[in-house]
Amino acid sequence: MEKIKKETGVMHGRTYDMVYIAFFTVLIAVCSWISIPAAVPFTMQTFGVFLAVSVLGGKRGTLAVVVYVLLGAVGIPVFSGFGAGIGILMGNTGGYIVGFIFSALVMWFMESVLGGRIWVQAVSMVLGLVVCYAFGTAWFLFVYMRANGAVSLMTVLGWCVIPFIIPDAVKIVLALTVSRALRRPLAGIMERR
Repeated sequence: MEKIKKETGVMHGRTYDMVYIAFFTVLIAVCSWISIPAAVPFTMQTFGVFLAVSVLGGKRGTLAVVVYVLLGAVGIPVFSGFGAGIGILMGNTGGYIVGFIFSALVMWFMESVLGGRIWVQAVSMVLGLVVCYAFGTAWFLFVYMRANGAVSLMTVLGWCVIPFIIPDAVKIVLALTVSRALRRPLAGIMERR
């Protein structure tokens, strides 16, 4: 009898995990559709990524981000402007989308080492954002220079990073605030794993 209860609890927990991961995958997609066109579109994706990892924890949050990227890669229109396909990921801005996975991994690593305190989450979001910027900018430079010739790093930073610093800082504050508000009501259902 005890074995059945344990197995039922594990299955119940996995079902909740899948539902939460799916919900936050959809949330990231919806956040990507809130977009202002630019060289790299202004979206709420980073907010969705930060919120997913801070609410779900490193493992489940990272899985939500990976599922989001994979859905877009196979053609489901989850990217900015309802874009989809491997062509988007291989294009100029694809590095920033893939960089969300690295952001989530940084946040997961910091959570596993330092815990889930708010200052750890804030620092992990900032470091995750820096990693995303670095990966995305390197990718943008590579793809852009192959297609159009030489361009300076400062020019690309002016197109792809500098205009986003203040909006992304606001998204970090918003994600911290919303995640703190959500974690209390969900604490009984979601155990950190």
